[in-house]
Amino acid sequence: MTDMEKKVMIRLCAKIAAEIDLYETDKEVQNLIDWVCLSEQIKENNNTIRNLTGEYKKIELDCREGVRAQLERMKELCKERNSLYEKQNDLKGQKWKIEKSLER
Repeated sequence: MTDMEKKVMIRLCAKIAAEIDLYETDKEVQNLIDWVCLSEQIKENNNTIRNLTGEYKKIELDCREGVRAQLERMKELCKERNSLYEKQNDLKGQKWKIEKSLER
């Protein structure tokens, strides 16, 4: 039975039960209708949960990729900064040598 056929059958049964007041008078009919309605709500909730989880995973991946890219950029900046510190120290050393030679 397809989903459409199931939905039509459920709607038809609900209309019949409502027309002849079975829902109010027969506890088994009431339980069966409630079971079908609750099962449908559970199914819809599961679908929503799956969709939200899928969306979360997509966003999470993008976030991780963004963080990864930022970490790589931070590494590059640190390497560049360290290289400049080394050059700075070399320049200071050269300057100091020149200053010492000027003092003589």
